[in-house]
Amino acid sequence: MTSKSHVTRGIMLALLASMMWGISGTVLQYISQNQHIPAAWFLSARTFGAGVVLMIIGAFTSRGHLFEAFKSWRLVGSLFAYAVFGLSANLLTFYMSVQTGNAASATILQYLSPLFIVVGSLIFKHEVPYRSDLIAFVVSMLGVFLAITKGNVSQLAIPLDALFWGIGSGITAAFYVTLPRPIVKAGGSPILILGWGTLISGLLFNLHQPVWVHTPLITTDLVLSMLTVIVLGTILPFCLLLISSNYAPSDVISIVDAAQPVVTFILSVVFLGLQISWVEVLGSALVVIAIYLLQRGRARSMQSSSLNSNHDVELD
Repeated sequence: MTSKSHVTRGIMLALLASMMWGISGTVLQYISQNQHIPAAWFLSARTFGAGVVLMIIGAFTSRGHLFEAFKSWRLVGSLFAYAVFGLSANLLTFYMSVQTGNAASATILQYLSPLFIVVGSLIFKHEVPYRSDLIAFVVSMLGVFLAITKGNVSQLAIPLDALFWGIGSGITAAFYVTLPRPIVKAGGSPILILGWGTLISGLLFNLHQPVWVHTPLITTDLVLSMLTVIVLGTILPFCLLLISSNYAPSDVISIVDAAQPVVTFILSVVFLGLQISWVEVLGSALVVIAIYLLQRGRARSMQSSSLNSNHDVELD
């Protein structure tokens, strides 16, 4: 098999994972707005169910390394921080953003997470941003302005609380990406890290709202919707993304992540009757382009730095 076909396979798997997340976001809006499911009960059921399944998968794929993330107090701290401030916080803020607004806007706001990572690195690590970061920041802010206001500063296309929840979703998504890095660097299995984090998150949500207390009316629609969110929103896409990383470079995979907001927009218009103007479409497109510029620019800068570093070593 040629290298090109390997990359193509990786791109297709990553694209499928991104599309699954897009479908999951649309179904999440159906659950939160049409099924009238309390956020606390939904999050308890979703995270605990997904956590159990992920741990079973992780136990089979990483035999002998099930408790690798608990080999030091530092890693345990990182794991619990990931579970609380990354997973739990992100699931809560995204759900509330969808429930109070719509899946399309919530997805676009969460899609800003790479930008929040850059801002966090500037504030806490004093890392100087690349020129591509600044361009991406300006383009994304323009895009968000158009998508949220429809070009009219006197009105919002979504409720104000949905906007705040959406921004919170973007920030916590940045935590979701950065907090487990110490465990991954220590050799932890990504599927097990996600499994432990999701299981811990599920247990914490159940301490607040056990799934057997104030249980909503269980219907066929609710069961199918919950299974769709658990399977297509967590388990399958993450597994596909892990497999795709064996075939295609991470910077290439990150680009096709743009399919998620596109799929969510299309499904929201077709199945949920979302009314959207060309200004909102333009704004959302600018956000996607901005994140593409950010990720592409950083990938090239890192490659350039690596080449320069290797060249310096050779000169020495």
